Amino acid sequence: MNSYQIEIVEKTAQFIQKKFEGEGTGHDWHHIYRVWKSAENIAKTEDCDPYIVSLSALLHDIADHKFYDGDLMEGSRQTKAWLKEIGADEDTIEKVADIVSRVSYKGANVKDDMPSIEGQIVQDADRLDAIGAIGIARAFAYGGNKNRSLYDPSEKYEMHESFDAYHKSESSTVAHFYEKLLLLKDRIHTETAKKIAEQRHQYMETFLEQFYGEWEGKR
Repeated sequence: MNSYQIEIVEKTAQFIQKKFEGEGTGHDWHHIYRVWKSAENIAKTEDCDPYIVSLSALLHDIADHKFYDGDLMEGSRQTKAWLKEIGADEDTIEKVADIVSRVSYKGANVKDDMPSIEGQIVQDADRLDAIGAIGIARAFAYGGNKNRSLYDPSEKYEMHESFDAYHKSESSTVAHFYEKLLLLKDRIHTETAKKIAEQRHQYMETFLEQFYGEWEGKR
């Protein structure tokens, strides 16, 4: 990146850090920072534009649909407004806003639509932070914030056929593992992220085995 691009990225990092200070659902600055650094690392192994990767990672949760009544385009709108405010060029604004609008998981049976390698890198980094030890912690933090139960043994898991069905779901946190988290390993794009996802996926399976044993008083 040149000095102008570095300045744009630094301003964006400062803006996002301030905006998400004190957020308590697991979608905080620390999550965004991890996604940013993970995306940068993955980008080193791919033929891509690291400037677009960094900005998209920093802005990927600027207006997550979960907190905007399912509006998938609010993030894109806020991204454009911010990048325009700090003087980013139009091509950058359009590329980053497009990635932000596509990055979210939309349901088990909803195909991903992320055509650019930069977007795939950011999506991979975001998904890596949703699995493994940190992913488990974030899932229960979000579930608690939304007053969802830990687990309901009678609950049937749903492989959502549409984003609308997924967005409206109020399933337990353990159900969320089956409706999203355990599915992410097979929806990773880059080889670097696939290797990381494999280990984190296994950790979640071990956690669930322990969880069920404790639930039944057997461990």
